Amino acid sequence: MEELDEPPGPLFVPVRRSSAGTLTPLTARLPVGPRVGVAFTGLAALRAASGPAQEWIRLSEHALRGLLVPLGVDRIQIDPVLVAADVNRPTPVRNVPRPATAQAVER
Repeated sequence: MEELDEPPGPLFVPVRRSSAGTLTPLTARLPVGPRVGVAFTGLAALRAASGPAQEWIRLSEHALRGLLVPLGVDRIQIDPVLVAADVNRPTPVRNVPRPATAQAVER
């Protein structure tokens, strides 16, 4: 992963969409170290690292930092080679309906 001081132009930032439609920039964790923001200088690089279905927005570095600093994230990785979920720390799933119980189905 390479970190640039001032990337040219707006960045392609992978995002997560909440059930309410709110977009949140994705963060990652380095193998040893704190969370970092993730951004790409081109759409092809984002898709190569995150897959074609990854949602994204364009933000300036300044705007991205403004969103990350309140989360305690002060570093941005530019053009990382791979962005993957941390399988050792699964994220709890929220806003998913519970499956119907046998009693509820019988009624």
